[in-house]
This record gives sequence, C-alpha cells and structure tokens, in this order.
Amino acid sequence: MKFRKVRKALIITYYWPPAGGPGVQRWLKFVKYLPEFGVEPIVYVPENPNYPILDKSLLSDVPNSITILKQPIKEPYKFANVFSKKRSQSISKGIIKENDNQSILEKMMLYIRGNFFIPDARKSWIKPSVNYLIKYIIDKKVDLIITTGPPHSLHLIGLQLKKQLGVKWIADFRDPWTTIGYHKKLKLTKRAQLKHQELEHDVLNSANQIIVTSPSTKKEFEQKTNSPIEVITNGYDCVSINKLELDTKFTLSHIGSLLSGRNPKILWQVLKELIEENQEFKNSFQLNLVGSISEDVLNSIEKYISTNYINKVGYISHNESIKYQKKSQLLILIEIDSEETKCIVPGKLFEYMVSNRPIIAIGPNSSDVEYILKETNTGHYFNYSDYDLIKETILSHFIAFQNGELKSHAIGLQKYSRRELTKTLAKLILWE
Repeated sequence: MKFRKVRKALIITYYWPPAGGPGVQRWLKFVKYLPEFGVEPIVYVPENPNYPILDKSLLSDVPNSITILKQPIKEPYKFANVFSKKRSQSISKGIIKENDNQSILEKMMLYIRGNFFIPDARKSWIKPSVNYLIKYIIDKKVDLIITTGPPHSLHLIGLQLKKQLGVKWIADFRDPWTTIGYHKKLKLTKRAQLKHQELEHDVLNSANQIIVTSPSTKKEFEQKTNSPIEVITNGYDCVSINKLELDTKFTLSHIGSLLSGRNPKILWQVLKELIEENQEFKNSFQLNLVGSISEDVLNSIEKYISTNYINKVGYISHNESIKYQKKSQLLILIEIDSEETKCIVPGKLFEYMVSNRPIIAIGPNSSDVEYILKETNTGHYFNYSDYDLIKETILSHFIAFQNGELKSHAIGLQKYSRRELTKTLAKLILWE
C-alpha cells in the first residue's frame, strides 16, 4: 500500500449552499480544506433542488476555485405542495408528528413517501446522474467518487458508477439507513422494508470505503459488511465573530430542529418547578428556541412554561446561530430517547463545544454524545429519567451564573476541528 496524489475526487451530494442546516456543512467544510492535502474536489449537486430550509450566508464559504457540476432533479415534494405546502415541508425537514396526531392527509403522504419512493424522494435523480457522470468521469479522468447520504439514493448513483466503471468509491453515511428513527414513521410495508435492506446491503458491500459519523454506526455496519469503515465525526470550524457579551438573563438555548420525538417533558417540568420555587430563578430565566420546532413539542413546552419565558427565535442563518451559542448562559442538546438514536451525533454538538458555554444534554442511555461530552469535559449528559440530577445541575449552574462563574472547561477539542477531520478524510482518498 502507498499514498499518491489523487488529482480529482468527485463528491456527489444533495445538500449544498444555499441549503441550510447541518447536512450541508459537513461536505462544504471538507471541500474547503481538501486542497490543502493534495485533493482537488469536484462537487456534483442538483440544479433545482427543493431545499426545506435556506441559508444564503453559507454561499460565502464555497471556494471560488472548485468545479461545481449541476443537473436537474425532479422531486415529488414540489407536487405534494399542491395538496399541503406546510405538511410537505415539515416531512421534508424530518418533522413528523406522532401517529395519534397525524391527519389523514399526513398519513397518506407518509405512506406514499415510504412505499413508492425507495430509498427516498430523490430517487428520480439516480438514472440521469449516472448517465451524465459516466462521460464526465471518463473524459476528465476522475480518480475517485464520494457519495454522501441521506438522501441515501445518492449512494445508488455511486453503486451504478462503481459497477459500470470500476471507479474507486467512498460512501459517507451522515446517518444510518434502515435503522434511522424516522423509518418507523414511514408506514413501510414488509416489501418496502426488505427493499431498503437489499439496497443498503448492496451499497455497504460494494463501496471501497465506508465513512460514518459515530462509533455506534460503525458497530452496526460491521455486522453487515467486511468493507473498511472509518469514523469521521462532524466538527467545528473557526468562525470570526466579534466578542459578544453574555446574556444578562439566565438563558437556556436550544439551537436546531426540535422534532416531535425530541420532547423531554422532564426538562420542561424541572424548569417549571424551579420557576415556582425560586424567585431569583423566576426573575432571570429565559428559554431560547432557535430553529424549526414541531407543533407537538411547542405545545408541550407551553403546558409547563409560560410564554413569558419563551423566546421563539425560529430559523436563522448559521452565523447568527453561532452568536446565540456564544452569548447564551447554557446550551441544550436533546435527542430522542430510543435505541436507534444512540448513534446520532449532531453537528451542532461540536460548535456547542467550542462556544465556551456549558452544555446540558438529554438523550438515550450510553449514547455516543455522552462519551464525547465526558471526553472533552464540555457538559453534563442525562437520561430521560434523571429528574433530580437535571434539576440539581441546572440549579448549580444558576448559582454559578449569579456569582459570575458560569463557564465551560473544555479539553482536547482540536481533533474535532474541520481541518483535522479533513486530514483524516484525505488519507482515505489518497490511500491505494
């Protein structure tokens, strides 16, 4: 085995600026740093995508020197908007109500999405992309292709290119495939479930290299393939923001989407109790909700906490969200309490970690997030049953806030920088 410089690496991704959200940032940052390590990235994206959220500020991060290829895509979400634009956009964002709260229209849309669009609603892009890219790869002498999902249909583009050209192929899984939490809500028939499993098997056993974002996903995939698997987490990038003064209120901020399942009523109950028991806490407390929020979750919060204490910011640009992270007193990280979500390590965790603010995380037992928080000393992790511990920790943080001593004491963050992570990726690309 030896290294050599790969002149051209073709990256096939659906999410790209002006798309917003964490899905776009992983490969946007890889592309930013790959040239430093001898790799020339070429990016292939849809020409007319139906992005659920937009963040035009990310366009400034796209290097001027790289080649970006675009081809049209046909997406059913655009047609679904005719029936219900709000419901269509919510499903596209991954905000799916619990079954008891779904309308007949929502149930129908989920059934169609799950059983007629396998592996996902972008499947129509596979064939035209393969036809276009075969010629490009040959003509431009592309050395390697990389696909990133979800949407996992993009891995099927890689699968076809691998079969037809024998090109070296890396498949990057930002989330698992058949075990991802929302699959249970798609009302999949037995036939559809088997089809997903077959496609997942073909991808995992055909790619030259698999990349995952968490150790738990690596363990899962090791039971399904002998292909080499590397963990490359998401990370943080250095953002130049003028020094911000901390909030004068005792602000707890959740930044990012709050899906229906991300609803720790135990936290809302703790905050309600602290407001009722502690006059100083009542006078100082504020809950910031920054990002898209499920109606189910918002209604649940408002059952416990008066709207006077809730600041519903909504979706904002990535740069603006960084400001909220840096000026908030405490940062909240919430994951659905299930076996399937132990492997989920959200991209915002790493930006939280370098914000110099303590983190309160709530999620399933023995998750990868719990390990990272302990390893870096950046916060406290709780399960959904840890009522007393959550209350005690928030109260101790409030006392530290009153004394002007509330801060984070992070260690060992460098390995999660985007540049260091890209260095690991480049080694995989350049390895023969």
